Amino acid sequence: MSDFRHRLLSQSTIIFGGRLFGAGLIFLAQAAIARFWGASILGEYLLVIAAVNIIAVVMPLGFETIGTYFAAEYRAKGEGRLLRGFLLRAYGHVVATALLLFFGGYQFAYLLGEAGRVLMAHWLATCVMAFAFALVLVNGALMVGLKRPYAGFFAESLFRPMLVIVAVPIAAMAATPAAAFDGLIWIIAVGFLVIAIVHSIYVIVAVRQISTQLPARPCEARRWWRFALPWVIIALATDFFFDLDLLLLSGLLSREELAIFGVCTRIFGLISFGVVAVYAVNLPDMFESEAVSDRGGFHRKVGDANLVASILAIVLFCGVAVGAPLALMLFGPDFAVGALPLTILSLAVLIRALLGPAALVLSIHDRPYATLPAIALGMGTLVIANLVLVPRFGLIGAACAAVLAQTIWSAALWFTALKTAKVDVSIVPRLREILARRRAAKAG
Repeated sequence: MSDFRHRLLSQSTIIFGGRLFGAGLIFLAQAAIARFWGASILGEYLLVIAAVNIIAVVMPLGFETIGTYFAAEYRAKGEGRLLRGFLLRAYGHVVATALLLFFGGYQFAYLLGEAGRVLMAHWLATCVMAFAFALVLVNGALMVGLKRPYAGFFAESLFRPMLVIVAVPIAAMAATPAAAFDGLIWIIAVGFLVIAIVHSIYVIVAVRQISTQLPARPCEARRWWRFALPWVIIALATDFFFDLDLLLLSGLLSREELAIFGVCTRIFGLISFGVVAVYAVNLPDMFESEAVSDRGGFHRKVGDANLVASILAIVLFCGVAVGAPLALMLFGPDFAVGALPLTILSLAVLIRALLGPAALVLSIHDRPYATLPAIALGMGTLVIANLVLVPRFGLIGAACAAVLAQTIWSAALWFTALKTAKVDVSIVPRLREILARRRAAKAG
């Protein structure tokens, strides 16, 4: 194994291990909520977190989704002035949208239906959590681009779970489940705000270490916006796909079923993060190969990342098929019905790994808008499939709808990258190369 693939695998393993530990804490916390206060309260908690995630990813107006890309570019070129300007602009967006959310968002929350009713009961805490998470998203993206992936991922994947696991027993001291839930939301909101502030200070110190000798290029902000606007939609439809899905399902499933499906999606988010970590660690090196017109190196690094991601996805799928019933037992006997839907969901991780990081490659080739038709097709499929399958098949229908939607948009993105950027981002070219080498070795 090459040094690059060894580093890629080792860093991804460490990041994934940290995420696994953090997810374990979250599962314990959610299991405690279900055991102490019931599945209905857990359903409300998952709705609040889903809404916070969606709001937070919109607040930086896309700058958190492109932070890794531009931080990697500015670091490679030594353009510290542009990096500082990017960071200030991203923070400005978060502050401005947080104020708009606090003063104007409450009046429109009812449009979300049942989910909106839950949010309106905890509006101020929801705003604080969304503000803190938006800061962490911006910070994390920049840290990955600056080749500090541990600092980029651990604030959200490790420190927030540690906060939640501490918050649950403190909130449990309340006299009633409703009071305990309210206390839990506030403890998480205030605690995560502290984490976000500390994280921001660390990021500012790291950014200031990049040289500012080169002058800032003019009209760079236009380039930021050209990437950022489509990536808001891309991030919502990919990283926060299941948060959107939970809100869509809030009117189709009971609160208890919503809690079961929410737990399944959180486990799915954990296993899919293993694939995300592979590409995140690889991104700065992919960008550097493209920046110096090393097409062979670029394709080789994409292929290596796909190979590692696909192998990891197969291992994770097998692990879910075996371990899902045991994991769901922590939440109580009612959650056992989620084992099959969770196994079905995990197929999407393998499908996405095999088809490759098409959206990422399209952005590297300065064509981020080309991803939008495929994503629209996938989200439209999700809405229609939910309406058709969920009323008849319940949780299994919801899982099948999600896998179908992700399969259609992943295939559409692969086809778009092949035709638009002339790059086959799937694992097929890498497998062909491996087979060709083996044939050559046998022939020699």
